[in-house]
Amino acid sequence: MSARSPVGLLLIFGTATVCLYLLSRNLPHASYGREPVSEEESQEHRSLTFPSDLEELRAIAGLLHSYKAQHSSYVLLLFCSAYLYKQTFAIPGSSFLNILAGALFGPWLGLALCCILTAIGATFCFLLSRVYGKQFVVRRFPDRLAVLQHKVQENRNSLFFFLLFLRLFPMTPNWFLNITSPILNVPLTHFFFSIVVGLLPYNFICVQTGCILSEISSLDNLFSWSIVMKLLAIAMVALMPGAIIKHCSHHQLTGKVKNGHLDSSRKTR
Repeated sequence: MSARSPVGLLLIFGTATVCLYLLSRNLPHASYGREPVSEEESQEHRSLTFPSDLEELRAIAGLLHSYKAQHSSYVLLLFCSAYLYKQTFAIPGSSFLNILAGALFGPWLGLALCCILTAIGATFCFLLSRVYGKQFVVRRFPDRLAVLQHKVQENRNSLFFFLLFLRLFPMTPNWFLNITSPILNVPLTHFFFSIVVGLLPYNFICVQTGCILSEISSLDNLFSWSIVMKLLAIAMVALMPGAIIKHCSHHQLTGKVKNGHLDSSRKTR
């Protein structure tokens, strides 16, 4: 396949950025249950950016919660658009949006949204990387790509369980898996469902944190040692079926080779 020009990717990124900007800057009017706000305050309330710390996250959650009471569809559209934007273009910071989902939509709807949007956004990233990303990834991350390629080939017979393990306990960043998977010939179905299942525990923790956002003093509280150990245990359980399949495949292959040797030795007698 010939290399695709990055112009197309830049056009897609630019269009998505403009659409999200317009969506976030044109929030519908909402009353806040107090005196009319000034023009400057109204303009401030009607502009949003991605949160970069816990205080900004609290402020945005409070603002959107006020809008949600009167404009729930708009808030849902804005949240989904922002989430897909981050996932599609491998922009860090989705944990903030996971927490925001819990604060806005509650534990179960928030979790469902995060799992679905994570998988869809990562799939968009997968498709963009398949069309535009190969040369960039090979040139920019040759060593890391080679290591991951070796691991994928090693676990090709149990690839889904291996991908599940990487998602449950990410030794490799999720964004890197998203952009390299098409280059490593990972099937799209394996890719999609490993994200839905594999990121479920992480999304659950973040969404639950959003439900008690006012009580959290630091994002470090998200992952205590007990939570990390639980994630590790889940990841090991996810890896076990793949290891069993690989072990059985190895024994079957060894048996075939031995039978082949026996057949050939019989023929020579």
